[in-house]
Parts: sequence; C-alpha cells; structure tokens
Amino acid sequence: MIDTGMLDSVLAAAALLWTPLALAAIGGLVNRVGGIVNIGLEGQMLIGALIGAVVSGATGSWALAVLAAAVAGTLGGLAMSLCITRLRANQIIAGLGFNIVVAGLVGYLLDSVFDVSATLRVDGLEPLPELDIPVIDDLPVVGAVVSGRDPLFWLAVLCVPAMSIWLRHTRAGLRLRATGSETDTAASLGLSVPWIRDRSGMVAGLAAGIAGAHLSLGQVGLFNQDMVAGRGFIALAAFYFGRSRPLPTALACVLFAVFDATQARLQIAGIATQLVQTLPYVVVMVVLTGAGIRGARARNRRTG
Repeated sequence: MIDTGMLDSVLAAAALLWTPLALAAIGGLVNRVGGIVNIGLEGQMLIGALIGAVVSGATGSWALAVLAAAVAGTLGGLAMSLCITRLRANQIIAGLGFNIVVAGLVGYLLDSVFDVSATLRVDGLEPLPELDIPVIDDLPVVGAVVSGRDPLFWLAVLCVPAMSIWLRHTRAGLRLRATGSETDTAASLGLSVPWIRDRSGMVAGLAAGIAGAHLSLGQVGLFNQDMVAGRGFIALAAFYFGRSRPLPTALACVLFAVFDATQARLQIAGIATQLVQTLPYVVVMVVLTGAGIRGARARNRRTG
C-alpha cells in the first residue's frame, strides 16, 4: 500500500528541487549547442543566489531581486565566455577557474562587507510567492506537484517547449546550432562565431542566475556560501544525458530531483546521513555512464 501522504511530500519537494536544476540545465544546454561546455554554472548560480538575497532585502521585491540575479548571472556568463572565445582559454579550465574565483569573492564579501562567516540572513528578504490552484490543489499527486509552486517553477516549465521551438524553428536558433556543430561552415557563411557563442554564454548565465535566486528566495530564505552544493554540475550532467535537447534534459532533472528529495526522506527515516547524501551523485555517475555507453554504441553502429 503506497503512503499517499509520503508520496505527495516527496513529489512536492522534488518539484521545488527541480526548478533551479531545470533552469540551469536549460541555460547550459543553450551554451552547449553553441559549442561551449559551461562548467561555470556553479559559480553563476552562486552569484544569482547572493545578488537575489541582497536585492530582495534592500527593495522588498522578489521580482526586482530575480531581475538583478538574472543581470548578474548574465554578466558572469559573458565574462567567462569572453575568456574562452576571445582569449582562447580552455573551456574546462576557464569554467573551473570561474567557479573558484566566484567562491573566493563571495567569501571575501561575506566577511568584509556583511561581517558574517558563511551564512547571510537578510533583513526584509521577500521570498517568492506561492501560486495556489484551487481545483487542482485537492487532487492527489497532481496537486502536490503543481499547486503551491512559485513563479520560477512555471518559468522553468515554459522554458522547455519555448527552447525547443527556438532552437529548431527560428533563425537565431538555427545559427546557434550551426555554430556548435559546423563551426568552419558557419564562419565561411559570414556568421560571427565568437559573438554567437558569447550570447549563448549570456543566456546560460542569465538562466543560472535566476536558478540561484530560486535557491535563496524560493527554498531557504537566506544565503549560504555552500548552498549551490554541486547543483551546477548536476545540471551539466542533465543536459549531457538529454543530448542537449530540452525535454529529455528537463526529464533528467526530474530524475535527479526525485532522488534528491528521496534522500532527504531517508535521512528523516534514520538511515545513515553520510550514505544517503551520496545518492544523487551516484545517480549522476550512473546516468552519465549509461549515456556514454549509449553514445559509444551509436557511434559503433554508424561506423560499422
């Protein structure tokens, strides 16, 4: 017999955890389609989380806070992209370096400006509002997933079909795909490959900044230096698993979010915390291994 109360609790938590993963993964997907693997999603989410918390407390407006986080993430995405496209830095090194610099800068600001060590509690912080759907709210399972969600959840949901349409049926989307898959051909046709990739990096940063704002405004109501906690890398795994397609990427985020929510419930049940906390990352490794095997088999079929 399935405990519907526990199931609803896990699904509600998974929906909450899915939102920042999906936003960051969709942004990273755009960058990947353009030919850049965005390892810096972690740092861009951290920027958005801090800026979102600070601006929310200063203005009392969650909307202005999300907008400020989006702008900050966009600038971070552009800065990292310029290192790759203009200074020709290695993508992996540039992304890891960006994450390290952001983490160090955030730690410095917390200590020197806000006089705190790791956690910043912002007075007057305005959290994201919850949007209740009266009829659906009472439905089992469905109500737990969709009712009471915040605006950024619905933004993430809408981004999935919107991004699919944009990539496949618009001139800008087709140019981005050409830049990523046929770089020399795109350049020979007069397309500015570095600028197109920079714009895709800005989109990735924008989405990651909003994802970070969701962590501070939609989940915990404060900022912590370690609150991103590997979600940028999980988002990276999601769009790799989804083969840079929006719907499979979003579904991969659902898988990771469900396991993340489940491990929280298992901790409450008394199972060893250290063991349970590894569950989402074990799932990431299994998924990436499966995706790699699947890709190798596909290549073998094409060459055989």
